[in-house]
Amino acid sequence: MLTDETRYRILKLLEAEPHASQRRIADELGLSLGRVNFCIKALVEKGLIKVNNFRNSERKRAYLYLLTPRGIEEKAVVTTRFLKRKLDEYEFIKRELEELQREAAKAQAGSEKQNAQ
Repeated sequence: MLTDETRYRILKLLEAEPHASQRRIADELGLSLGRVNFCIKALVEKGLIKVNNFRNSERKRAYLYLLTPRGIEEKAVVTTRFLKRKLDEYEFIKRELEELQREAAKAQAGSEKQNAQ
């Protein structure tokens, strides 16, 4: 399954570094090489990236990953969805931290009251 987060991160990385190898992508994103290969194939099938391979004297075969116009549009859409999800997560964590701080303050006050007796 190609999640929005994975799609966003791969498209972002390839936009910045079109010569990145799948191994580099895997290392950078903390994914397995097999997962990156699967994701790249899915992005190619969806028409979001184009892959050009060429011979390189240092490496037997190298690839150039280019975002297609559709890929650029998809990156913008996925970026918006990803940002919204992260903002929602941030708000949830913020509320959770505020609640924990109230509980800790209440427990601290109760402990100080008990020690004073």
